[in-house]
Amino acid sequence: MRRQQGMRLDERYVPYLQMAGLYHLARLNDRWFRLDEPLVSAFVEQWRPETHTFHMPFGECTITLQDVVYQLGLPVDGRYVSGCLTDFQIYIQGGRPAWVWFEELLGVIPPPSQVQKFAVNCTWFQETFGECPEGADEETVRRFARAYIMMLLGTQLFADKSGNRIHIRWLPYIARLEEMGTYSWGSTALAWLFRCMCRVANRYVAKLGGPLQLLQSWIFWRFPRFRPAGYDTCSWPLTSRWSGYNPSGSEKGPRFIWMPYSFPDVLQVVHPEALEPRHTALWRSVTSLIYFAVIEWHQIDRVLPQFGGVQSWHLHWETRADHVLRFDVVADPGPSHEFLEWWSQHGKRFLSSEMYLGDARAVSIPVEASQRGVGRVPDMDRVDDVPDRHRVERRARVGTRRSQREWRWLDQAMDEADGGGRRGGGRMQQGVCWSSHLVESRQATFPHTIHTDGCRQY
Repeated sequence: MRRQQGMRLDERYVPYLQMAGLYHLARLNDRWFRLDEPLVSAFVEQWRPETHTFHMPFGECTITLQDVVYQLGLPVDGRYVSGCLTDFQIYIQGGRPAWVWFEELLGVIPPPSQVQKFAVNCTWFQETFGECPEGADEETVRRFARAYIMMLLGTQLFADKSGNRIHIRWLPYIARLEEMGTYSWGSTALAWLFRCMCRVANRYVAKLGGPLQLLQSWIFWRFPRFRPAGYDTCSWPLTSRWSGYNPSGSEKGPRFIWMPYSFPDVLQVVHPEALEPRHTALWRSVTSLIYFAVIEWHQIDRVLPQFGGVQSWHLHWETRADHVLRFDVVADPGPSHEFLEWWSQHGKRFLSSEMYLGDARAVSIPVEASQRGVGRVPDMDRVDDVPDRHRVERRARVGTRRSQREWRWLDQAMDEADGGGRRGGGRMQQGVCWSSHLVESRQATFPHTIHTDGCRQY
């Protein structure tokens, strides 16, 4: 990992970055970082998506909002970062197309070759806004500052696995730079990191996105035996301590520091804004972290030793009677009329026979909702991270192919079998026959890997 090439931090951008609450992150962006991939991969293996914690021999630990404040200097108190990305081209103010607003805010529009849906290639940003002209007027500086902030968000905090595209979802935010500082960028970044780590926990996913400098710096601060030698000077934000780090073999060990930010050398470099009560009070909150459609949980109740507490789950059971929910019992606990109106417009009504989904209270359904059939449902993008496990498992049961030609033959046979199963019993019998024929024809070639038991392969 390295800083943004071609996007130097110009002093004229500083007032806008301070308004946006991203100045400390921008200072961090001027440093060079390299990712210790084996180290990060080892920690990903210990990540549990169910609890958002690392499971270690000494207990559970995780990255919290406190870590985000100390490591990146981002605000954690404020509004959540979200918005509707459906029909984004007409989402912008007054129904203006998104690219028209893009040109108004940045003064130029990228060529079609540099655009992929609603994302712009980083190289175009670097070449177009790499250096702000000398003697530029205030409006020009403001445009370059907006482009710098989009690059900062798109590459440092919310990078995807490609790492070379900037989404234009940030247009509503850079249009009002004076209001950007009212958002909780720290919780948003942590939500995205949690989601990326939960995705890469799937063994079929190979790449990891998100604010990885936060993850690596957290490891170095919490596990001193993983820490590289020669980086003893603390600076703000704390992640900048590892600037210029080059991964190499070093002593490894499991020792863990539960409270690394209480040392005097850390306290003397911490920015006073990070220790304001409105931020520190949220460090211990069990709350949701929101980043557009990404909703993850900040479960510090599982890692109380990181805040000086004792992890004693048995106390919850002993005080269970004190936490019983008390609420008023109503005569009609069904959904509200507002929910039914929303569901009739956005939900998929045709899941089974109409008699099973009919509304018992006869709430009127809008005409446009009643006309929404299967053909009106928008196409869904296929998730690349989730392979066709049915096909993978069937291939594994059949055996190993020696050439691409044999793979194509196998794919064709499997497709014919699937099609036969959908059309009826006669074709399904053919699918069983080709499976048995496959085993018989390949048994001579792979006598030790293919066995038969009727029509099943192991």
